[in-house]
Amino acid sequence: MRLTIKNIGILAGIDESGRERVMGAEMKNLGTLTNAYLIAEEGKITSYGPMAELPEGRSDEEIDARGGVVMPAFCDSHTHIVYAGSREGEFVDKINGLSYEEIARRGGGILNSADRLHEATEQELYEEAMPRLQQMMASGTGAAEIKSGYGLSTEDELKMLRVIRRMAESSPMTIRATFLGAHAVARNYIGRQSEYVDLICREMIPAVAAEGLADFVDVFCDRGFFTPEETARMLECGAKYGMRPKIHANELAASGGIQVGVQYGALSVDHLEFTGDEEIAVLLGSKTMPTILPGAAFFLGMNYPPARKMIDAGLGVAIASDFNPGSSPSGNMKFILSLACIKLRMNPQEAIHAATQNSAYAMGLQRTHGSITKGKVANLWITEPVSSLEFIPYAYGTSLTAGLVLNGKRVL
Repeated sequence: MRLTIKNIGILAGIDESGRERVMGAEMKNLGTLTNAYLIAEEGKITSYGPMAELPEGRSDEEIDARGGVVMPAFCDSHTHIVYAGSREGEFVDKINGLSYEEIARRGGGILNSADRLHEATEQELYEEAMPRLQQMMASGTGAAEIKSGYGLSTEDELKMLRVIRRMAESSPMTIRATFLGAHAVARNYIGRQSEYVDLICREMIPAVAAEGLADFVDVFCDRGFFTPEETARMLECGAKYGMRPKIHANELAASGGIQVGVQYGALSVDHLEFTGDEEIAVLLGSKTMPTILPGAAFFLGMNYPPARKMIDAGLGVAIASDFNPGSSPSGNMKFILSLACIKLRMNPQEAIHAATQNSAYAMGLQRTHGSITKGKVANLWITEPVSSLEFIPYAYGTSLTAGLVLNGKRVL
């Protein structure tokens, strides 16, 4: 199949350098071309250039961008969209002054979602999750990582991961799955945390691996959750079964999560609200992508991670939505782009790199997704006609989606 997009006002995110991620000052430089065309064949980008050089030839589908922006579809590298019900009651608790940790101690938070998920069937979870995936696509997302972690038992973690596998099979979106049994200590193991870690290593990880359900293993390494030592043990166990580490780190305190993540070759360390000079120094020179989740800091009223300091120190950063029922109930990556500019002080070019090429890296998709590169998958977001790239994050509440192309086919 051949797809042609013509009359592109700005083609953004062009990169033929072969680099896997964009670092430091390079993040300010976003490859663009005005008044352009793009051609995809058999799902891959094959050519692009000025409209005056549009080659002749028949296309199976032709899209007139009408002067809109065409850029890589967002890669959302941190989501929790398989869950049962919602938690707006806790939203009111937050308004009334309770902290994330206080809500968790009262039996809310992750344990609340675990109780609800236990009662739900795989079919019910699938039917709830698929509309969330559609919402993400409507804001321009073309690839997502989805975590388990609301099961907290072998049976329920497998149930979640089977739903994620079914979503990957039935959606045009590119999906990666992460096993997050260490999202919290299961209710019936409270006070016996080491035994729960034993359960994860002895039973859960082997069971997940036996069905080939997860690409990554993740741990919530933070104050009140899992220690660096416990985290290291679970990461080592996951690695034995072919699951590359990812880490929830430093959301609530300087937990040592960043250090243990880098030590064990984590693909990404995520959240990072509490990140100082020591953590930045550890990340510099590593292959670990610091991933910032501004939607969670926004929703919880927390301090934002020091993205500006990280970039100025030479790090690349990624941004993701953290779409989940308790701390970031939205998968709108266009809004996350705006938060990155408004609250993290990233310029629009940096934010676009963070939401596309660097977030593709944080999912292990850097060779196939995240930039306008010949040979990469044609996952493309098409906006309404806009005056500039800067208008996209500036118009933070406006849906600018005019189309979405996934795997070289228009889906919106």
